[in-house]
Amino acid sequence: MRDAAGEIIYVGKAGSLKNRVRSYFHSPASQPPKVQVMMRHVADLEYIITRSEVEALVLECNLIKSYRPYYNINLKDDKSYPYLKVAVNQEFPYMTVTRQRVRDGSRYFGPYTNVGALQDTLRWLRRYFSLRTCRGGVWKEACRSRRPCLDGHIGRCIAPCSGAVSPEAYRVMVQELILFLEGKGDDLVHRLEEKMRQAAERLAFEEAAKWRDQLAAMRQVLARQQMATERTGDQDYLGVAHEGSLACVQVFFVRDGRVTGREHFYLDGEGGLDPGEALAAFIQQYYSGAGYVPEEMVLSLPPPGQEVMQEWLSQRRGKKVHLTVPVRGERRQLLSLVEENARLLLNTKAAGQRRETEGVLALQEVLGLPVAPGRIECYDVSNLQGSNAVGSMVVFRHGRAVKGEYRRFQIRGVSGPDDYASLREVLGRRFRRLQAGDPRFAAAPDLILIDGGKGQLSAAIQVMNEMEVGHIPVFGLAKREEEIFVPGTAEPVRLPRDSAALQLLQRVRDEAHRFAVTYHRQLRGQQLTGSTLDAVAGIGPRRKAALLQAFGSVARMREASLEELTAVPGMNRQAAGRLYAHLHSEGRLPAEGGS
Repeated sequence: MRDAAGEIIYVGKAGSLKNRVRSYFHSPASQPPKVQVMMRHVADLEYIITRSEVEALVLECNLIKSYRPYYNINLKDDKSYPYLKVAVNQEFPYMTVTRQRVRDGSRYFGPYTNVGALQDTLRWLRRYFSLRTCRGGVWKEACRSRRPCLDGHIGRCIAPCSGAVSPEAYRVMVQELILFLEGKGDDLVHRLEEKMRQAAERLAFEEAAKWRDQLAAMRQVLARQQMATERTGDQDYLGVAHEGSLACVQVFFVRDGRVTGREHFYLDGEGGLDPGEALAAFIQQYYSGAGYVPEEMVLSLPPPGQEVMQEWLSQRRGKKVHLTVPVRGERRQLLSLVEENARLLLNTKAAGQRRETEGVLALQEVLGLPVAPGRIECYDVSNLQGSNAVGSMVVFRHGRAVKGEYRRFQIRGVSGPDDYASLREVLGRRFRRLQAGDPRFAAAPDLILIDGGKGQLSAAIQVMNEMEVGHIPVFGLAKREEEIFVPGTAEPVRLPRDSAALQLLQRVRDEAHRFAVTYHRQLRGQQLTGSTLDAVAGIGPRRKAALLQAFGSVARMREASLEELTAVPGMNRQAAGRLYAHLHSEGRLPAEGGS
């Protein structure tokens, strides 16, 4: 369905198109409020014929992902979730985190909502499953040199590039990793026990000790997964909770009777949503890109079109998939726990949204604004004695950070530590791009916040008047006393520390400061690293990239031995010797910092 401007505002499917369309126009007063509002905007209808209801479901899912229609139920934040990728299509597979799932023969696990926890898991896996981490040109260079990198020397990589392991033996380790990621930890424990026993019988005690340590670590991880059921096989338990236009779906992953992990996702349905429809929308959107579809899904309530959805999931899996809604017994008890988790998460999310709304409304009242500021932009600058000066712009919409609209600036027209001139340059560039129609700066702010006091606020007002955008409200927030500086007012506004308006301004200001300092440090690090390595004869772009891949920073290179520098792919002893001498003759680098 399209509105008068031709925009797609709703996508749906139907076994009988005639009956489905008629239902929207029959007895409008009896329709849910969401449908009543939507139908006031519908100006045109377009349809596509498919060969089956399953094909219609797949097409509906693809169109919703492509167009994000306003009146469809959508996974919130419009972001891609990360997967753990194991490139089993390689002779010597590697694992990495990716947000793109493509049909390249690799195994994908996920998606995961907690990126930090995924990175922690990846570090643990690399410690106990010594797969290679190098890829692309670095891997090819390593194979040509036949010398292991630093990870190989310290035992973090089995170093297939050096010929130390056969593809068959390496593949066994990959299979063990996949067993663990599939949640089949008990099978892996038995394998490790057998390896340890065989090594001890051969009197290979160092090898046996290695398997013993890995076995102990594996048991420690599995000990966190004690929640279990009596059923075997793989199931996903899905519980849903909803409030108004927001829903939360909690997923528990059960593998061989043990809960091996969980994830939660929020869905948004403008104008209110039905929990069954929310669950159906989640299953479509999540499992269309999931790395694994289990043999059974245990649901808190039956979704609309359950039989069609079951057939589609079976096609995705390649085997029969069952959708069940238990009413009693062990599965119902575990599902109740899943639903309780979903309710707790939803209450926390809803409370946070209420606080954000309260903060915006309180800000309108405190600052005397004609309307509540829907879009707030905050600016800050950062430099170290005038060097690597940068500026930041962060965006909050309705009290929530919109990180995809953050922008950062390198200060070009200011020499020396002049925060006022730097701020004028940043704001001037921002509003020139707005006036030029730059799509990255197309949205005008409802309120501008400056990280600073009277001086910074005056600089901002000056450039905004010059750019003819002086009608936009602008305020300053000073850090020391948390005072709000208002144009044309001598005395700053002081709010109680528990004021919702002040807390919102603090969140926005602190985020702008964090973003600016992070960018400043990044530029300083690149400058220090580049100048240090560029000063060494024989260190070109490829060797520089390989060194940074192996060590991560100049500080770690300084701590490395000559042998470890020589072991980096592409290096030889002569170049490593020059680098070693240079690093130990130039003194220590300045401490990281900047403001």
